[in-house]
Amino acid sequence: QVQFVESGGGLVQPGGSLKLSCAASGFTFSSEAMSWYRQAPGKEREVVATISRFGGSINYASSVKGRFTISRDNAKNTVYLRMNSLKPEDTAVYYCRRYGARDSWGQGTQVTVSS
Repeated sequence: QVQFVESGGGLVQPGGSLKLSCAASGFTFSSEAMSWYRQAPGKEREVVATISRFGGSINYASSVKGRFTISRDNAKNTVYLRMNSLKPEDTAVYYCRRYGARDSWGQGTQVTVSS
């Protein structure tokens, strides 16, 4: 059974940083590209960043480019999202999932950017 467990969210002031983690199980992690998504209140879920199987190809949403960094550790079946220079508009629940797959969503991790 494919599962994702996201962690690392919290309350942070504008300009602050957080690092999210997503532990994946139930599939061969190193065989799959991975994506981070987020869903803000009242808005549709959107893709934030995608990383290829071994990290050679990475893409970011324009709204986070230059501030967020996606990475992965295939030995730990974990994908990360380092978020710097956080803005109030980054407030959302963050999720990970296999790129292009219709996996069930994990519980997500709440990120709140507020002073």
